[in-house]
Amino acid sequence: MNKYLKYTKNFYFVFTLFFVIWMVFIDSNDIFSQFKLSSKLKELQKQKEFYLDKKIKIQDDREELMSNNEMLEKFARERYLMKKKSEDLYVVVEE
Repeated sequence: MNKYLKYTKNFYFVFTLFFVIWMVFIDSNDIFSQFKLSSKLKELQKQKEFYLDKKIKIQDDREELMSNNEMLEKFARERYLMKKKSEDLYVVVEE
């Protein structure tokens, strides 16, 4: 026991112990915060991949619509309920 008490009287040992405790538990960049931040980073990277894939799909759809007039007309009729002057438009709502 005397052997351990000798170390507690040493200034450098006490300071080092205090520093380690401070960095691990008390500091704003402690271990727990780092784990939370790393999990948040992984989640955000997954979302980034999802939105990049969605962006590529939307660009492909847009390119297809702009190159084909029939597809553009179909899209406008279905999405925005557009019609020609001589047509009547009926919307069927399914419950």
